[in-house]
Amino acid sequence: MCQLLGMNCNVPTDICFSFEGFCARGGKTDDHKDGWGIAFFEGLGCRIFLDDHPSSSSPIAAFVRQYPIRSMNVIAHLRKATIGPVGLENCHPFKRELWGRYWVFAHNGDLPSLPIPGEGVYRPVGSTDSERAFCLILNTLRQSIGSHKPGITDLYGVLQRITQEIASHGIFNYLLSDGEHFFAHCSTKLCYILRQAPFAPAHLIDEDITVDFQELTTPSDRVAIIATTSLTDNEFWTPFEPGQLMVFQDGHPLQL
Repeated sequence: MCQLLGMNCNVPTDICFSFEGFCARGGKTDDHKDGWGIAFFEGLGCRIFLDDHPSSSSPIAAFVRQYPIRSMNVIAHLRKATIGPVGLENCHPFKRELWGRYWVFAHNGDLPSLPIPGEGVYRPVGSTDSERAFCLILNTLRQSIGSHKPGITDLYGVLQRITQEIASHGIFNYLLSDGEHFFAHCSTKLCYILRQAPFAPAHLIDEDITVDFQELTTPSDRVAIIATTSLTDNEFWTPFEPGQLMVFQDGHPLQL
């Protein structure tokens, strides 16, 4: 299975610490070495880096780890190929436009019986079941809601319905964001941590690196980190319930 990493904050924040440990899982401490990608929302823009080589040895990943891009919403992915060959077109996250905003999506799991979208604006470029699922989500949102983004309650209802339909085809852990809201769905495995004052040191599982967030933050900062499995060994990570779809905004989960 692939690995997911997401970040949602109330102020622009860099993900260098978490991404350092995450990258090690792409060929160093784990075998997710069939490509990787990371997307940073910056205002209405979205900066994406992709590579079909292992993240642990990728020069592009090394650049991203050392470059403190600040964002309020980040989605990253490590690929272990199951459906679709290794190739740049099959690297997550995927990006499309809807309602005048970029949407970014990454998936962990297999959906072997999910059909290729036959109609609709959005069609896959690569050959993964993941990109098919993303196109189906966006086509459903566009057809069900119309030409303008609705309120979060209505959006969540439609997204929950199409998520359950897609999840009936297999394992569907995913991260999705339009830069305003951050959605995370768990079929089998996903967890999160909320970092806010009082901040404390955190130590990575995959690298011997510790950061004291109290030295890098202000008392009003809030950061939510979502991952397939916990990235640190001295913090408590909250597991998702199977079938749970959560929405994060400004560094904390919304109650819908």
